[in-house]
Amino acid sequence: MRIPPLRIVLSAEEAAGLKAFHAIAKSGHELLAVLTSPAPDERRGSSVGEVATKLGYEIWPASRVKDPSLAVTLRSLRADLLVNVHSLYILHPDVVAAPRIGSFNLHPGPLPEYAGLNVPSWAVFHRETSHAVTVHWMAPGIDTGAIAYDARFPVTDQDTGLSVSVNCVKEGIRLVERLLEDAAKGTIPKRPQDLSRRRVYKRRDVPHGGRIDWALPALEIDAFVRAADYYPMPSPWGHPTADLGGRKVEVAKVERTGQRAGVPPGTVREGKVATGDEWLLLRRLRVEGRYVDPLSLK
Repeated sequence: MRIPPLRIVLSAEEAAGLKAFHAIAKSGHELLAVLTSPAPDERRGSSVGEVATKLGYEIWPASRVKDPSLAVTLRSLRADLLVNVHSLYILHPDVVAAPRIGSFNLHPGPLPEYAGLNVPSWAVFHRETSHAVTVHWMAPGIDTGAIAYDARFPVTDQDTGLSVSVNCVKEGIRLVERLLEDAAKGTIPKRPQDLSRRRVYKRRDVPHGGRIDWALPALEIDAFVRAADYYPMPSPWGHPTADLGGRKVEVAKVERTGQRAGVPPGTVREGKVATGDEWLLLRRLRVEGRYVDPLSLK
């Protein structure tokens, strides 16, 4: 027996949202509309909205997910699924409850331990050896709904916030494709979260207030710098700031040397800086808005 196509609404932003859009568009299901934001000027031509418009899909403002009247629209359109991928807004509870099957969120972290924002960076900062991406049923609250699918992958001591985010997208789109397959058959898993283990990271949460304390061990400083590293993309935390040679700098990339420092933390020599235990090699700095040669600092 032929299974009728699902009727889907997508709320999506950024690269992950664009990949989710393509996955749904080619799935054979009916994409009713896309909720998204206008692209910044530097990304014109590659935003979710521009690509979806070019292909003839209806576009709604991203902020509409906050409006309970959208629930009326979703019910009138007989929407089966709402899929949320990196939305900038918290969905109204009435909107979450409106689709026939349910609303689902792609979250770039394992739940319940890494709920909230910028969790790929927090995983690197905490020196996790693995991370995960999750598709969960949406419910009132932030990332509180039951887990439908998750996928775990390794994190190394060379990974950055960007590389972990890229892996979340790669693994996450596979989960979205599984969601569509199971939704068509009515077999979506539903595993409640253990909310006693829940931790939520907020937009303004940044380790150490965004500043490097050179008295910390090199291992911790290296993890902080890598966690904030989304180069050449903007970092959600910005580069960690520090005082070096009497100048305020942003530290974009470092490399551990394993060489014992034995001098006061913050001492700069030949492109290296002393930490609480060893020398760190400075690989990329930003001063007054431009990247500079670390050897220029004395």
